[in-house]
Amino acid sequence: MIFDDFFRALGQLSDPRFRNVLLKGLGLTIGLLVAVTLGMTWLVGFLVPDTLSLPFIGEVNWVEGLALWASVLLMIVLSVVLMVPVAGAFTGLFLDEVADAVEARHYPHLGPNPEQSIFSAVQESLGFFGVIVGVNLIALLLFFFLGPLAPVLFYAVNGYLLGREYFTMAAMRRMPRADAHALRRRHNAQIWFAGCLMAVPLSVPLVNLLIPILGAASFTHMFHRLAGR
Repeated sequence: MIFDDFFRALGQLSDPRFRNVLLKGLGLTIGLLVAVTLGMTWLVGFLVPDTLSLPFIGEVNWVEGLALWASVLLMIVLSVVLMVPVAGAFTGLFLDEVADAVEARHYPHLGPNPEQSIFSAVQESLGFFGVIVGVNLIALLLFFFLGPLAPVLFYAVNGYLLGREYFTMAAMRRMPRADAHALRRRHNAQIWFAGCLMAVPLSVPLVNLLIPILGAASFTHMFHRLAGR
């Protein structure tokens, strides 16, 4: 049944609404990273003098250029590292649209879900961002201290956190928070295993950008199945 949820979500990946969410998340991410890069180069140009007088060397006029190139290189490295969590955070703003698309195709009898406020969307997105950043930090610690066992524990921790995040998000669209948490606790093992399915592709570049969308869709199916809808 868990695999059915996943493959049904995968089968809807070509849905234009899914693609729009992905493009909006990537567009905002690239825009933010470009803006931060431009801001950093401006700050370096403002703070670093055109010429600098060094003992025994005299005046040098290449310090500003070196600092600018160093800042650009640093931002390229940071962009590679931060692309997934930042894109995940931005995509999280629009995951309600993914769940709407799933319900419109597979559960049309439920009718439209009440529109989520922008405050709630930002809150959920920040929560998702915190989960992804936390998982990455835990993964780094695991690789340093646990060697060959690190990947296994990484996927286990990922599975728990992502399963908890996505299922709660899907459930709270149709029931109060307390009921959503109670339903999640009753099916913790199944939700954890489904979260592990989401966690494995996190280690695959580019594919990991699809995880927020696949996760939202898969756990929307899981919620309706477990809730008997």
